[in-house]
Amino acid sequence: MIPIDRRRALRAAAGAAVTGALAIGCTDSAPGPPGSGPPSSVPPHGHSGAASGQARPAARAAPPPRRFPGQPAEIAHGPRDRARVALTFHGQGDPATATAVLTEAERAGARVTVLAVGGWLDENPRLARRVLDGGHDLGNHTLRHTDISMMGEAEAYAEITGCAERLRRLTGSIGTWFRPSRTQHATPLIERLALRAGYPHVLSYDVDSLDFTSPGAPAVVRTVTGQIRNGSVVSLHFGYADTVAALPALLDALERRGLRAVTTTELLT
Repeated sequence: MIPIDRRRALRAAAGAAVTGALAIGCTDSAPGPPGSGPPSSVPPHGHSGAASGQARPAARAAPPPRRFPGQPAEIAHGPRDRARVALTFHGQGDPATATAVLTEAERAGARVTVLAVGGWLDENPRLARRVLDGGHDLGNHTLRHTDISMMGEAEAYAEITGCAERLRRLTGSIGTWFRPSRTQHATPLIERLALRAGYPHVLSYDVDSLDFTSPGAPAVVRTVTGQIRNGSVVSLHFGYADTVAALPALLDALERRGLRAVTTTELLT
């Protein structure tokens, strides 16, 4: 069982998320939160704001995308014969909430996959390395988190490569995964553009938590536990208070069912 003080800490983070800038769900057509427009320019690679002359050890480059033989262009789940699941988080919203989610997952021995929005990385560049340092996967969720399925080829490609470039500058890699914004499934065009940008696969999911509808933490837990099974890939969001509040109970439920939360890379390896 998760200690009471940890639950209180998660609830406190949830309260902060309500008053902070919340991310929007990938199937929601509402306008984005304040600051979700075109991102500012990215600081030069290696810039940390440290005083001049203070050398910092170079961080090791993050893993690049991998091709998984036998897997389709769009991956929605992993093998059904192993008791592993992947919790995937759309990376946008209050950075304090994001950090609380990562910390709680790590305390429970879980590892997750974060699909980051490029504009969010512009505003919170240190979170890219925070995700990786926690042993999690980090991937690309487009530059501005707009409806990529409705874009022409040039604009859609710019959405993919814009976020990829930010990931490369911050981590040395374009990220291990790409997930299109505002849609569960990629169109054939988006699959081709993702491959051109360096992503052999597009990451979808087979369990939608619907946390972006703010149904309450118990409902998030019921939705996920009612559908999850061996190999499932679950869609969740950093920027919603219900997600933060639901996480301890969700991780408890997975443990009781013998399901281990791993990165998507480990799920498929």
